[in-house]
Amino acid sequence: MTSLKIEDLSILLVEPSSTQLKVIIKHLKEEGIASIEGADSGNSALMILSDYKPDLIISSMYLPDMTAAEMIVKIKANEELNDVPFMLISSETRFSALDPIRQAGVVAILPKPFDHDNLRRALRSTIEFIEPEELELDNYAIEALRVLVVDDSSMARKHIVRVLNNMGITQITTANDGKAAAELFQATGEAFDLIVTDYNMPEMDGRELISHIRNDRQNTFIPILMVTSESNETRLDQVQQAGVSAICDKPFEPQNVKEILFRVLNG
Repeated sequence: MTSLKIEDLSILLVEPSSTQLKVIIKHLKEEGIASIEGADSGNSALMILSDYKPDLIISSMYLPDMTAAEMIVKIKANEELNDVPFMLISSETRFSALDPIRQAGVVAILPKPFDHDNLRRALRSTIEFIEPEELELDNYAIEALRVLVVDDSSMARKHIVRVLNNMGITQITTANDGKAAAELFQATGEAFDLIVTDYNMPEMDGRELISHIRNDRQNTFIPILMVTSESNETRLDQVQQAGVSAICDKPFEPQNVKEILFRVLNG
């Protein structure tokens, strides 16, 4: 049982609009959060972070000196800060703008204006990320579960691995695209209990990897979880037909992932 509560969170809020800053602070205070530090630019946020490590960073997409995507790259490059959960609040809807944020590993992306219930859920996801509860399975000893994580984004791989580590899964092998994963799968004698893969990758994408495992390798039993920001229904239907066990959206929310893993691994 987690001891950290939503009202205990310390938050760095990066928002250039004073009006929007007040609106978001009002919502956070309604959740009982009192420790909120404000910044109006990316550089001012980085300066604050050099002296103060919050429990959560909440940011707008477009800042006077950089985008949230550029800021999160700088944060993830800092070993002392790369484990701080990051939440985006933005009216941006373009896939090309949001995908780098999703790939970086964030706890939530909320629209602007956002629904207060969605904010509360995102804050709960933050708590789960900071103080995770171990996944309990009927058919596997969690510490013995062997997982292959496949993603061409190093930040996404690190985020997924950390979420899985937090659940008690430690035997994790990574690959940076489907082709490398297929080679690992063959070289290890298919010694994995679960594959977690992205969709959009060079060399061999997620759908092709699933098809290779199900058809070329004739392995129909290993659970395959696809974690993707893909929204094209036709392409997702093709993934379903290829034999994926479950599809999970990016951001990779711990509680959602835990429920999916419990279903596919106990099924």
